[in-house]
Amino acid sequence: MEFYKKLSSIGFLRKNYAFKFLFVAFIGIHIPLIGILFFVLYSKDHFSSTNLLLFSLVMTLLATVVTLFLLKKLIQPLELASKALNDYKRKRTITELPLEFSDEVGLLLFNIQDSIIESEKFITEKQNLIYLLSHDLRTFAGNPKSLATMIIEANPSNGVKELAQMICQSSDEQFRYIEKFIKMLKEQDEMLQTAVEVKEINLKSMIDGITLQLRQSMAVKKIELIRNIGIERIDLKIDSELLTRVIFNLLHNAIKFSFSDSKIQIDVFNDKEKTVIRIKDQGVGFDSKDNEKIFAKFTKMSRPGTSDESSTGIGLYLCRQIIERNGGALLSGSEGVNKGAVFTIVF
Repeated sequence: MEFYKKLSSIGFLRKNYAFKFLFVAFIGIHIPLIGILFFVLYSKDHFSSTNLLLFSLVMTLLATVVTLFLLKKLIQPLELASKALNDYKRKRTITELPLEFSDEVGLLLFNIQDSIIESEKFITEKQNLIYLLSHDLRTFAGNPKSLATMIIEANPSNGVKELAQMICQSSDEQFRYIEKFIKMLKEQDEMLQTAVEVKEINLKSMIDGITLQLRQSMAVKKIELIRNIGIERIDLKIDSELLTRVIFNLLHNAIKFSFSDSKIQIDVFNDKEKTVIRIKDQGVGFDSKDNEKIFAKFTKMSRPGTSDESSTGIGLYLCRQIIERNGGALLSGSEGVNKGAVFTIVF
């Protein structure tokens, strides 16, 4: 940025970024010519055409290197603007950009900074509003339940009592829906967290813990989990808790959509320079044309599990966002309906 700042302090270059480029290129083009003129005018010794040719080549190469180096310096503000956008998109990190320049790039930096700040304000205000509405919804949902409970306690007729119980049940379902909605919002906020440094992750220990948590769910459906962990420890730039959440969700989904007395397989291995975590089930699967649809937010493909387990329609969306924001990829595949599914994490 220093070179860009120095050029911006020159009067006729201050307000035009293109002139800065042309100025550097003009100087670079004329350095060899100036050098040759000085060589011819002030060379005390007799020089041959060969010497002049060699000198011209050296001066041309030197001028080219210097010009390219300076042009690279000159595009630093554009690189800074690109990095600021990328950091906000991937990590929701706000970079303080320099705003004192008055040329086209200065305007670009100002607009990017202003847009990022406005976007952050909008997101914060939206989240606060949603949390407030969610809190009020819980209050409103509780009122009918309280009244219905009072009716039940008054020993009404069987018909009235049955209706009051239905109101209580409906209120409970509303509470659960609102709680899931709030949980989803919090998960989206946490999802935006990214690791700033590479850390060693014990994949074997992580999968052991997840398996223990899901043991009961697998036992109910008599599902066998086959584990092939070829890599026990790996250095990754992702928070271990976020990776645990993703693997837990993928395994939980595999159980949810698997048939009884089936198998689920998890493989962890290296494929050339990539680390792969693959989860394969023998469940309901999906049509191959829906590969990307299942990762959509509030996807219409959301459906109950094989034992009527509930689904929010946002789990896979959050999983992919977490993995991609931390430098990986989450892929899916299936040979068709009722032919199982495969979900693959690649770093």
